[in-house]
Amino acid sequence: MRLSGITPSGHPHLGNHLGAIRRWASDGGPDDLYFVSDLHAMTTSHDPARLRARTSEALAVLVASGIPAERVFVQSDLARQLGALTWVLECTCSFGEAARMIQFKEKGSGRAGVRLSLLTYPVLMAADILLQGAAEVPVGEDQNQHVELARALARRFNGSYGEVFAVPRAVLPPTGARVRDLADPARKMSKSARDAAGVVFVLDEPDLIRRKVRRAVTDASTDVVYAPGERPGVANLLEILAGCRGGRPADLAAEFASYGAVKEAVAEAVIETLRPVRERTVALLADAGELARVRRDGAARAAERGEQRLSSALRLIGAGG
Repeated sequence: MRLSGITPSGHPHLGNHLGAIRRWASDGGPDDLYFVSDLHAMTTSHDPARLRARTSEALAVLVASGIPAERVFVQSDLARQLGALTWVLECTCSFGEAARMIQFKEKGSGRAGVRLSLLTYPVLMAADILLQGAAEVPVGEDQNQHVELARALARRFNGSYGEVFAVPRAVLPPTGARVRDLADPARKMSKSARDAAGVVFVLDEPDLIRRKVRRAVTDASTDVVYAPGERPGVANLLEILAGCRGGRPADLAAEFASYGAVKEAVAEAVIETLRPVRERTVALLADAGELARVRRDGAARAAERGEQRLSSALRLIGAGG
C-alpha cells in the first residue's frame, strides 16, 4: 500500500498534474491512498479561508483527475486521530532527530518568530504514514529524510512497546515530466511562486494558458534543439510537450522550425491535457453537496483504516482505555 499527499500551499499546477497526480490516477493500486495535507500548510502564517478553499480545490482536482473517490481524503478530517498519534510519536522522538530535519534547519533554526510546528511537522508526517499502515511512500529526495524519521520511530515504538506499525520505506516515483517555471526555467514550477506569470494552473482558462506559454522564456537562438544545459527555456517547453503528447523531447524538436511554432503546439497540448480535469474540477466545486460527500466518506474510510493501530499504540504506551 502506498500513501501520497499534496499540500494546498497554492493552486495545483501543470507540474503537479504531469509529475504526480496523473500517475496516481493511472497507476494507483486498490489499497493506495491520496490525501490533501492541509495541516502541513499551517507551519507558517496563513489565511484560514484561503486554506479552506485551496483544500477543496485540491480535493476536487484529485477526483477530477481520475483518482477513485474512495482513495482520497483530507488530512485535517483525521485531526483527532493524527493529533493523538503525533503526541505518541513525539514521546518516541528525540529533539535532536526533529532538529536535524532539513526544512527546520533551512527555514527555522535560530530565527525569531518561527513556529514550533516547523520543528514538529515531520512527526505529524510520520503519523500520516504510520496511521494508515503505508508500506511505501513515494517521495522526492527532499522528503526522503522525513520517511527515514518515520521508519526510525516505527522501529523504536515497536521495539519498546510492541509491534503496531509497519516500517515504511521511501520509494522514488517513476520519472515523470520535469516541469520548470515558464518565466524562469532555472526553478521548478511551484504552487507557492510569488510571480504566477510562469506557472500554469490546472484551473487556468485556455486563453490565459496561451498567454503564459507565448511569453515563456527561451533564448536568442532561432533553431529548435533539445539542449537542457544550454537552452533550458526551450528544453522546458519540449519536455512539457512530451509530457502532454508523449514522445522524446529531442525527437519532438525536429518537428519545429521556430520557437513560435513550439509555443503554439505546447499551448494547445497543455490546454487539451488540462481541459477535462479543469471542467470536472469546476463541476465538482460547483456541487458543494457532492464534494462534501466525497470528503466525508473518504475521512470515514481513512479513520476506520487507522483506528485499530491508534488504539493499539495508545494501549501499549500506557494511555487510553
